[in-house]
Amino acid sequence: MNVPVWVWVATLVALVAVLAVDLLIIGRRPHEPSMKEAGTWVGFYVGLAVLFGIGVWATAGGQYAGEFYTGWLTEYSLSVDNLFVFVIIMARFAVPRHLQQKVLLIGIVLALLMRGAFIVAGAALIAQFSWVFYIFGAFLVYTAITLVKGGENDEEDFKENLLIRWAKRALPISSTFGDGRFSVVTETGKRLFTPMLIVTIAIGTTDLIFALDSIPAIFGITKEPYLVFTANVFALMGLRQLFFLLGGLLQRLVYLNIGLAVVLAFIGVKLFLEALHTNTLPFLNDGHGFHWAPEIPIWLSLLVILGTLGIATVASLIKSSRDRKRELINN
Repeated sequence: MNVPVWVWVATLVALVAVLAVDLLIIGRRPHEPSMKEAGTWVGFYVGLAVLFGIGVWATAGGQYAGEFYTGWLTEYSLSVDNLFVFVIIMARFAVPRHLQQKVLLIGIVLALLMRGAFIVAGAALIAQFSWVFYIFGAFLVYTAITLVKGGENDEEDFKENLLIRWAKRALPISSTFGDGRFSVVTETGKRLFTPMLIVTIAIGTTDLIFALDSIPAIFGITKEPYLVFTANVFALMGLRQLFFLLGGLLQRLVYLNIGLAVVLAFIGVKLFLEALHTNTLPFLNDGHGFHWAPEIPIWLSLLVILGTLGIATVASLIKSSRDRKRELINN
């Protein structure tokens, strides 16, 4: 896929424009969006992704469009999983509702920057060393096993790391968020950092961990840096509004971790098979590929991912409904 420089530039300009609109909305009127407002924005971003995929289809063909849609769906699902941890962070630090939009936007910007850096590094590694797919595949399978073992204990997904503990201990922190700035000046002229800084550190370090999972996953679907980048962008844009739209529904998606584990394990196996098929390691089959290793087509990947996430969502809602009915009967 040959992407001209001007297309990259136009994409980046459009991204900056959308982020600027988000910043203006939050900067002028920090608020908790209504369901209608959140739903409208989520629909807008999903519609943009669908239109973008159609554009890829028209200009580059169905293969690349399929790779974009599959990658976007995978990254979107992993981004929804991020929201579980964001909910925990918001509750842990008691972030006021009207400031949560700002925290989420900061998290999205940090995620974009980190994923952008990982995409550049990942693309460079793949271009030079095809055997890196062995590592990516093994890491995704390991991540899948970790997700299954973690079960429904979302609280375990977030622990205060060394950087957060150091900041809370070493920096002068005010007791309130104020108007959402990172620092305030007291009446005595002393400058204090607000809890917003600690929350930003928590969100940023969490984004770093999630980027380690998501980038190998998307490279397991497409090797095109442009599609990897745009799939991540469209998966993250609108995440802020999705947080408010889903609301309590997040807590009802009890089997999402299992669904994501199956998806990551599938992509990990796909990567490993592809690495075997194109093997260049001299100590494996004298540096030749294993022709018996099948190459999984993109349409099958899309079906597996859609089916797995659909089953996990339906099963989650059924279980949550039964649990609520059981609670009502017991009470």
